[in-house]
Amino acid sequence: MTSSDIMNAQQLWELIETARRQVPDPSDGRAVAARAVTLLSTRPGGEIVAADQVLHGLIADSYRKPLWAAAYVINGGCSDDGFDYFRGWLIVQGREVYERIVADPDTLADLPVIGTRPPGAWPVECEDTLYIASRAYRAATGEELPHRAVTIRYPQLDPAWGFDFDDRAEMTRRLPRLAALFLG
Repeated sequence: MTSSDIMNAQQLWELIETARRQVPDPSDGRAVAARAVTLLSTRPGGEIVAADQVLHGLIADSYRKPLWAAAYVINGGCSDDGFDYFRGWLIVQGREVYERIVADPDTLADLPVIGTRPPGAWPVECEDTLYIASRAYRAATGEELPHRAVTIRYPQLDPAWGFDFDDRAEMTRRLPRLAALFLG
């Protein structure tokens, strides 16, 4: 890779923010992800590969039990894949939201899209985020993103959060604001 092929986290966040500004509803994760694909596909192939590393680094950095518990409360359950898709949704909400929520998942209650979510609504997820780079690479080069282009190290999950997420009392104690919205 040359220096022109590098994309760092700041550049990826700028691309996400540009995509958010260019869609009618920036809370629509799929629309933001689709626009991000279009924007990223104009970049050199090496830069797209680098963006995939950054994107999956953000997925890994947000692999935390408190956030998983929050996704579980909001979505009425959350599988391994569902947690990946939830974190994809979180990324396309932008850097400020991502960083605030990863630091304190209970602040998800502050987001209008969460606080006004009707009971039984579709899960808060965006699987499309996970494929931004691969779709952009295919659009730019006509080829598949190189296999094993990304290396990720997931952190160990916090054992203090190793309780049954169906334990309403424990969820209410740990995520009081989300519990008030969804477990009331």
